[in-house]
Amino acid sequence: MSLRFTKMHGLGNDFMVIDGVRQSVALSAATIRQWADRHFGIGFDQLLLVEPSDSPEAEFRYRIFNADGREVAQCGNGARCFARFVHDQGLSTRNPLRVRTAVDILELSIQDDGQITVSQGVPRWLPAEIPLHVSEPALRYTLEVDGQAVTFGAVSLGNPHAVVLVDRLEQAEVTTLGERLATHPQFPEGVNVGFMQIIQPDLIHLRVFERGVGETLACGSGACAAVAVGQRWGLLKSRVQVKLPGGTLFIEWPEADPNAAVMLTGPATRVFEGVVAPW
Repeated sequence: MSLRFTKMHGLGNDFMVIDGVRQSVALSAATIRQWADRHFGIGFDQLLLVEPSDSPEAEFRYRIFNADGREVAQCGNGARCFARFVHDQGLSTRNPLRVRTAVDILELSIQDDGQITVSQGVPRWLPAEIPLHVSEPALRYTLEVDGQAVTFGAVSLGNPHAVVLVDRLEQAEVTTLGERLATHPQFPEGVNVGFMQIIQPDLIHLRVFERGVGETLACGSGACAAVAVGQRWGLLKSRVQVKLPGGTLFIEWPEADPNAAVMLTGPATRVFEGVVAPW
């Protein structure tokens, strides 16, 4: 049976979005990898699946699969596309919309200007929650990577993030160092690696190497992680503009409130719709 899908992106971080409410969907890691291939498939960073909720707290279930076929728990750019897709497809008219991920309930709000705000949840700092194999929690961690000592902050926002502060982003070893950190054995589930240059306390430039994907044009949860880490280090304000290769996001987090969720605001764009035959 053929499967309808929509291609979307959030600042160039692109997705194949599938309605699993009105059609039957069976996915395998091999099929996702084939569809993700940019030469022989549809091409995307992640596949997003909309499913009926199995929780009274949420209207839908939000599932995310990386290009390598592995299911992950969180994607901020994807969450914005999820909200746009659900409204465009007439699956819901609620605003805000509550959806359940593998680890949390997210609230998605479409603003009057078309921008979408996503609650990314409360940052988790304990090593076991990230997860990161170290003996004690710290503001900064250091690991040896190919003989080089790399210092970073680490946090979970439903998925693990390491944030590296750099002086010049254009000289950062995003592909090589990013891949080494993303697969470092101290991160048992892998990690997304953000390279952050602080321009001023309310403006940063960021590049992100996503586990199972590679460098992407934008990463919403990575932007949230960078701002949260920068605030913990005393370097950033509570509202920060984050410039990524694909465009700009706005992140808000009142670090003084340990129970406050990080809020992410940015665009979501539909590219095209299509039908894919079974593989």
